[in-house]
Amino acid sequence: MKKYNIEPYNDNQTKRSFKEEDAYLRAKKKLDKLVGFYWHLAVYVAVNLFLIILIVSNSDQGFFDFGTWATPFFWGIGLLFHFLGVFGPNFMFGKNWEEKKIKEYMDKDKEEYQRFQ
Repeated sequence: MKKYNIEPYNDNQTKRSFKEEDAYLRAKKKLDKLVGFYWHLAVYVAVNLFLIILIVSNSDQGFFDFGTWATPFFWGIGLLFHFLGVFGPNFMFGKNWEEKKIKEYMDKDKEEYQRFQ
């Protein structure tokens, strides 16, 4: 019969490695979403450039006709929702932006107040 090397149970090590593994899995999931978005963006650009060139060169539609831009427009709406799903709705106007703007407005008010004293 084969003997096994069994290590004693160490509760602290188990918790720490679970937390590390959980953090790794969350980071991996975020990275997969980011990579998926960038692939979606690359395919969007490549396919729509091809379609626009194809439509303009082979039809009597003008460059500024709605039919030329319909696919990029509606696909772009889907791409926007994908962007918001990956980066979140507060991408541009997050908490840090609000705090910076509040500080900026307070500084301007302080300068105006000091100027008229």
